[in-house]
Formats: sequence, structure tokens, C-alpha cells
Amino acid sequence: MTPLDYGRSFLIGNEPENEVRFWVESRTRIIDAASGQSEDYVQVGSCKSEHTFAKDNLLHEDNYDFLPVFGPEWSVIYRRHANLRDTYREIRRSEECWDGQQYHLIVGSDVEELTSDAAVREATYDSVPIVAQTQVRNEGTGLQAIMEYPVKTMNTNRANDIYQVDTGPVAFPDLSQRHARPVDALSLAFVVFNAPHFADFVLEAPTRVGDEQVYHYSKLVSLAAVNRLYAVRC
Repeated sequence: MTPLDYGRSFLIGNEPENEVRFWVESRTRIIDAASGQSEDYVQVGSCKSEHTFAKDNLLHEDNYDFLPVFGPEWSVIYRRHANLRDTYREIRRSEECWDGQQYHLIVGSDVEELTSDAAVREATYDSVPIVAQTQVRNEGTGLQAIMEYPVKTMNTNRANDIYQVDTGPVAFPDLSQRHARPVDALSLAFVVFNAPHFADFVLEAPTRVGDEQVYHYSKLVSLAAVNRLYAVRC
């Protein structure tokens, strides 16, 4: 799939009381190889819990991070409090989220695949926006997925001609089992890679901190993958 121009891609809600606009932060395409069908899930930027359009006290006192991932039929909303809560993950019909969404996904018009470490480094030094696609598959279930995301942090070393992507969050799909609703397979994750054939992920999961449990990026997963990097100039 042709990479998006993430600097210009947004979702806008249809609800008249709040036509909220979200910046698109990543998209994940889940593909059923047997049927040839696929679904795209669009993860948007995080915000804080708020009293929208109030006259004062705009933020919830018991505040939490708020991050939706929108799908064609079902969406998932993540609410991360300071401690572990049952409200962390809520599945809703997409039409029930702000009366549905308008997708403004701008496909890059000047896109170049970066096929060498040197090309990746030069695009980095030239301050060109870079988009990654990480493709994973599970032979047992016949499912595969492409996670696409703008590279926010890129490590480079000129002398050794190497790079390393470290970015997120992305909507990470568990392909090890088939779900009636593909949205149920999604978790939030950060992704790291420095080669074209594998990717390491750290998933947000319940994590013990002293006597408490919190949601934190702590569950490590390493997968064979196909990683591609693109310069998206406009």
C-alpha cells in the first residue's frame, strides 16, 4: 500500500456537538490470506480526559490518557489511568463514536522507497519525513498484517552505516488466533527495528510496580517481519 502523508492525515467526527478532529498516528491493515479480505484500523493521537467546552475546570480531576483506534465496523478506545482499571479498553461500533467518522487520509504523492542503510541515513539527515511499513504473518492462522507509521525517532551511525527505528504507538495485531472481530486482536505497542527481516515490539500490558499494577509498555515480542522505509516528501 502507498504510504500516507501523516502530516496531513486526519479523522473528523460527525457529531454536531463536537466535530472533533484527530491526527492520524498509524494504520494497521489486517489481511485474511484465505479470503483475500482486509480491514484497516486507524490509530489516532492521544489526548487527555476533558470536560469539552466547559467554562472552566476543563480537565477531569481523575485524569487519564484517551486514545482511539477506528475500524470500519468496530473501534477500540483506550483509557489509561494512573492505576489498573477495567475501563482501560472499550470496544464500540464505529458509528457510535462521534456519530461516525470522515476519513481524510492523504496518500503521499512523492514517495521513494529507501532500499539501503545509506539511503535511510541520508533521508534522515535531509530532514525528510520517513514512513515505515512492518509486515508480519502467522502461517498457522493464515493471517497477516501491515503496520504503517511515521518514524518519529531514528537512530543513525555514519561510521558503521547503520540505523535503528524506534517509534510508536502503533496498533499491534495478535495474529496467533482468529477473532470474530479483528479489533479484538489489537494492542498498543512501540516498534523497533534495524534490519529488514525482523521487528521487536513492546506492548502495553498490566505491569506490577511495587504493590500496584498499572498499564505500561512492558510485554516484549519479537517477530519475523518485512520492514520497508519510505521517504514521503509531500
